[in-house]
Amino acid sequence: MINNITTMDLRPQMAVAKPTQSVSGFSMPPILGFKSIPLKEKAQIRVKKIKRGDNIIIPGEIDDDYVDIIEETASPNSGANFFTAPEFAQPVIKSKIKYLKNCYIIDYIQSPKPRCGLGTEAVKNLAEKAMFDPKAEGRIVTFSSPILKESSPAIFFYKLGFRFTSPEANMYMEECINKKIPDIPAQVGMMYLSKSRLHKLLRYGELF
Repeated sequence: MINNITTMDLRPQMAVAKPTQSVSGFSMPPILGFKSIPLKEKAQIRVKKIKRGDNIIIPGEIDDDYVDIIEETASPNSGANFFTAPEFAQPVIKSKIKYLKNCYIIDYIQSPKPRCGLGTEAVKNLAEKAMFDPKAEGRIVTFSSPILKESSPAIFFYKLGFRFTSPEANMYMEECINKKIPDIPAQVGMMYLSKSRLHKLLRYGELF
């Protein structure tokens, strides 16, 4: 095929840039040191699902939507023998037992970079998943247990809205935060995320 430069196409053309040879013959130097943008790192989080049928009993205080409250009876004379006098028989004891409903439990979480938001993002993703789970209905629990003697995840979860089932532990955490204590002693116990704090976490991120 022979290209004739005197031939001109008079039809309207779109302004499309086409590669042409440099007039001066000067070649552009190659781009050195170009690297692709690295993918964003993620925190490692290990989660399990707890079923109501596991019959996990919850001591302490927790929101009612987290538990099935069952009234059970126990007879104090269940171990009585034949020689027990009937006039000394005690009344039946009734107690309310809290059984944990279907929920997610955070078993492990670790961020490759501390204090950069990766752990918060991982918990937020789990909160969104739990909220749309028709069985879990947004319920998330964890057990604050220090991996090392000097470290404790309690302050991390507390700032995200989790609360201990022990009121004394929550009061202590509030006191440490108000006094701006840099190294809060390790707190051990069960923590849960209430519905109201779950929505705040998804909407605003960290609460503190």
